[in-house]
Amino acid sequence: MLQLKEQLDPYWQKALASALATPTFLQLEQRLAAAYEAKEAIYPAPSSIFNAFSLCALKELKVVILGQDPYHNLGQAHGLSFSVPEGMPFPPSLRNIFKELESDLGIPTPVSGNLERWAAQGVLLLNSILTVKGQEAGAHRHWGWETFTDAVLKIVSEEQQQVVFMLWGNFAAQKRHLINPNKHLILTAPHPSPLSAYRGWWGSRHFSQTNKWLINQGQSAILW
Repeated sequence: MLQLKEQLDPYWQKALASALATPTFLQLEQRLAAAYEAKEAIYPAPSSIFNAFSLCALKELKVVILGQDPYHNLGQAHGLSFSVPEGMPFPPSLRNIFKELESDLGIPTPVSGNLERWAAQGVLLLNSILTVKGQEAGAHRHWGWETFTDAVLKIVSEEQQQVVFMLWGNFAAQKRHLINPNKHLILTAPHPSPLSAYRGWWGSRHFSQTNKWLINQGQSAILW
């Protein structure tokens, strides 16, 4: 039987104990276990579902980048929103993220699309939905992940100080009510997907805004 919470970092387990004990989460766990056991193409692998949490400790968290659900093609998803493993070609959304980053801060497009280097600096690369069926974007919507990740956003908002929340796309922007705007900086923009980037993703300058705000709060900037 799949034990999802056993894959989660112990500190995060403690912080999210209430969310992990809900009937919704237990049903999600059972449903996912059945899908994996049926040999369905589910991404990412069970051991990678909570990579974002393993690589970014709650007490060191400075930025949350919220996506929707994992990439649904083979080999792309590894538990970090918008990121792909070493050697994997950039999906269109990630390519547009790097283009905006270059326009904003003059940082050339990197060789690797693996964003673990961001996570190591306190960037939580979170999706609202943490698993997906191969070739079916949004297939695990309403399975229960949204309830869990809403709890994550609330915990970060309540327990941390002066965090930047980057909410990209309408789906992510709907989560702003979970965040205390008196303690944190909330940045919203259209999703970087080619389907919506033209609506205002270009020139949103979230990366420079984030670093300026962090420095003003006495924190170190992110090396994007």
